[in-house]
Amino acid sequence: MAVQNITFKNHNAETLSAKLELPADRKPENFAVFAHCFTCNKNFRAVRQISSALATNGFGVLSFDFTGLGESGGDFSETTFSGTVDDLVAAAEFLTAGFSAPSLIVGHSLGGAAALLAASRLEKVKAVVTIGAPAEPQHVKHLFKDRIDDIESAGASEVSIGGRPFLLKKEFVEDLDQQDLLAEVGAMDRAFLFLHSPEDTVVGIDNAAALYKAARHPKSFISLAGADHLLTDPADGRYAGEVIASWASRYLPAEAPKNEISTREDVVALLPADERFTTAIIAGGHRMQADEPKSFGGNDFGPSPYGFLSSGLAACTAMTLRLYADRKGWDLGDVAVHVSHSKTHAADCSDCEAGGSKIDKFVRRIEFSAQLTAEQHGRLLEIADKCPVHRTLEATSQVETTIRITIDERPRR
Repeated sequence: MAVQNITFKNHNAETLSAKLELPADRKPENFAVFAHCFTCNKNFRAVRQISSALATNGFGVLSFDFTGLGESGGDFSETTFSGTVDDLVAAAEFLTAGFSAPSLIVGHSLGGAAALLAASRLEKVKAVVTIGAPAEPQHVKHLFKDRIDDIESAGASEVSIGGRPFLLKKEFVEDLDQQDLLAEVGAMDRAFLFLHSPEDTVVGIDNAAALYKAARHPKSFISLAGADHLLTDPADGRYAGEVIASWASRYLPAEAPKNEISTREDVVALLPADERFTTAIIAGGHRMQADEPKSFGGNDFGPSPYGFLSSGLAACTAMTLRLYADRKGWDLGDVAVHVSHSKTHAADCSDCEAGGSKIDKFVRRIEFSAQLTAEQHGRLLEIADKCPVHRTLEATSQVETTIRITIDERPRR
């Protein structure tokens, strides 16, 4: 995924810091805005995991720090929940002006409540996803309930949230009390997905039930069983991102963005700066992911490069056999091709310990579910060796490589 570090202005002319994550070919089918949890930021692990999964599946994802948080300008003590919603609307307007209007908005925790309200003001948003979101923004008050009286009497008080100090003013608390989130959700014509863990001890799962009950159809609920509120396990964030992408594909049309960046490559592979091996791949418009196993230091989120190579040989073999059998009128039934790869010494190596003495060995096993004669088996073995990928692997190939430096363009407003 290609990541651009950008900034944009909110409605108070304050500069907000953001990241725009794009698919490997930098041609998103849809754009999404991600709203992080209360007092979190765009670099929070769950935000990165979910954004990465969405980008792998063709989304352009804008995540940003709300006013006064992370690297964004402004004073957090001067913000309100309504201001958070305004920041989300400003983010959507930035995308609309420079790229394409977001059709999906995703919010985590209190960011989920803000995402719901922002969606009611964004006509182009067709799908809304919340993760561990409260049914009422007032729910966040329990995080500083021991300071409510001080805030009311003094007009402001320093509170500790997640081990960090924040100055909250009376206006913040009053603004929370004025929100009627369930009524807004019930009035909206959008597709809704509510993700929530039954083990969430910060925002109980009954909140998801209330949101689901209030929303109109189409609406969906998916349990994040075993996950905590902050999705601290990377696998939980990755799973949530994959689920969101799959669910949203039913409700979002594939629309080319205004600034579509063309590419002439048949295959594009992109390894993000913050990943070691997890690589996004687009081949002929099909999105995949390569990785290395955990034993090798990877995340095991996809096949290894040699796994893809073996897959190509297996698939090409099956297709070639089917094509030949169809011409001959033979019924092969199901065709299964098993391929394993290893490095082995060349049979005629004079110094088998020297570098370059090992060769790649692919072991292929072919299975048919139909009954075939010995003569047919022999002919099919000959045809398997004529598979184009097989011939490529056995032939001497040429790889021509050039290098191009891509400048990180940072659109500003």
